Amino acid sequence: MLWIKAFHIVFVASWFAGLFYLPRIFVNLAMVPDDSVAERERLLLMARKLLRFTTILSVPAIALGVWLWWGVGIGWGPGNAWMHAKLGLVVLIVGYHHYCGRILKKFEAQQNTNSHVWYRWFNEAPVLLLVAVVILVVVKPF
Repeated sequence: MLWIKAFHIVFVASWFAGLFYLPRIFVNLAMVPDDSVAERERLLLMARKLLRFTTILSVPAIALGVWLWWGVGIGWGPGNAWMHAKLGLVVLIVGYHHYCGRILKKFEAQQNTNSHVWYRWFNEAPVLLLVAVVILVVVKPF
């Protein structure tokens, strides 16, 4: 079980590294002048590769989490309401990840309507979600 936990933590940390950086690329993309095609294409290439890599990392993170939950039984039984809250946050994190993919498609189609300031705020969401998940898992407040 400790090996599963260790690899779960490694993959979650790696997944979040991508979720922290991808919106930062969106900030830069939103600031690219219209006549700077090479800069725009370079940032789009970086975003595509990072999204692909981050998506690959999310699969074992989620699979190992499910293994710990269903296979090992972590979070089952009375006094484990924290797990329900954590699973709700994981659903939000997966939704955030998916939404990043939709944003990238908008940038690729040159249909972005959000400012770089909006993306700066958007970039804060995974930090808050990670803090909440870590608190739930470590403190188990309910």
